[in-house]
Amino acid sequence: MATILITGSSDGIGRHTALTLAEQGHRVVLHARNERRAEEAAKEVPAAAAVVVGELASLAQTRELARQAIEAGPYDVVIHNAGVGGGQSAPVITEDGLERIFQVNTLAPYLLTALLPAPARLVYLTSGLEAGGRARLDDLQWRSRPWNGMQAYSDSKLYDLMLAFAVARHWPGTLSNAVDPGWIRTRMGGPGATDDLPQGSDTPVWLATSEDPEATVTSHYFKERRALRANPQAYDEALQDELLRRCAELTGTELTPR
Repeated sequence: MATILITGSSDGIGRHTALTLAEQGHRVVLHARNERRAEEAAKEVPAAAAVVVGELASLAQTRELARQAIEAGPYDVVIHNAGVGGGQSAPVITEDGLERIFQVNTLAPYLLTALLPAPARLVYLTSGLEAGGRARLDDLQWRSRPWNGMQAYSDSKLYDLMLAFAVARHWPGTLSNAVDPGWIRTRMGGPGATDDLPQGSDTPVWLATSEDPEATVTSHYFKERRALRANPQAYDEALQDELLRRCAELTGTELTPR
């Protein structure tokens, strides 16, 4: 039995992943962004061991979430599932003065990774839209270019890949991989999406728990349990380390080699 933390597990892919893992007998810790959603999550996944609460669009709340998560751990696996989409017609600025898509999708998983003890396995959910991402590390907050919400989303998913691969390099004792879950019918994916929840959660569950040789690898990008080739920028180690440096500046917390 593994102990597994899943961010963004009050609904959608995260909740289905949690349900599947709990049914398999694993100890699952859920995450919700507020108390109301935490209560809903606990009802939907009654076998969960705990629910931790924190809004990822807040650095202070993300730190509090990490504190709660440490108390409920330690973890064999952390699945960074939480994220927001890119449909906004203008940038949303958080209480920290940061662009929300970048903060929730990239900076929050960076900070949680840096604050939590290193697990045996890390899974970062990305998107096939990473292929169109552009690593604009000089303008992470979209202050010097016209706003494009879908581009901001694609960029954030590229950064998630870069983060997963950077962690794999700096933490050789942790299997760190990224997953494109597909276009799943969820609140974010919308009713026109092509795939159902079981398909979206299958690969994260497999990477979290399987002892198959294909799953016990690191620095890979998967979809439907198959390794894919990602956006070439994701493999650029200089870009990876620059992303880590800029995230450390924004959070005041370094992700240290282990």
